[in-house]
Amino acid sequence: MGDRMTHHPDDLIRLFNRCFLQQWNTELVRGEDEPEYVPASGEYPHHRVVFAHGFYASALHETSHWCIAGERRRQLYDYGYWYCPDGRTAQQQAEFEKVEVRPQALEWIFSEAAGFRFHISLDNLSGDGAADEARFRRAVSQQALRYLDQGLPVRAKRFCDALLEAYGQRRQFGPHRFRLPDDTEQRSERANEWSESIPVCSE
Repeated sequence: MGDRMTHHPDDLIRLFNRCFLQQWNTELVRGEDEPEYVPASGEYPHHRVVFAHGFYASALHETSHWCIAGERRRQLYDYGYWYCPDGRTAQQQAEFEKVEVRPQALEWIFSEAAGFRFHISLDNLSGDGAADEARFRRAVSQQALRYLDQGLPVRAKRFCDALLEAYGQRRQFGPHRFRLPDDTEQRSERANEWSESIPVCSE
């Protein structure tokens, strides 16, 4: 997979299921419509992280949400959250962006670990737009750097390591990949101290 650097969602499905199906009873599933999280039930024995339309980026994004969700949330459909669709007001968009910082930071980390281009998503094409687009981008960047410095959640660390290994990106991976072009104040000698080993934090 790493030599040709192809990005096929079936590869993510295999990696995810290898990492999580046995221990966490959760599988990644290609969906044909909108993404969703479906807990195990009497009709189906495994929890399912369903990503949208077979898109590679959607698989990474939905995985990031699952890696953040706690035990109680993982027993609820869509983690118990109500999703406000495209067309949000400025106030609704501000709330959306507040809760999207951590999952998008993880998605960025996963994308870099797979050598896949990441696009920050404001996800409000027909609404009032980003409450503060520049601030949101900075927040996602800073959260990604914080994860690398302070540690990834346990499941996120496992998936990130699996991606780095599968796509051969460990040597290219590091904090420099998550700094925005204008973040000159964040550039320091610490960039040379990157150990290629991401710490793990408790969930």
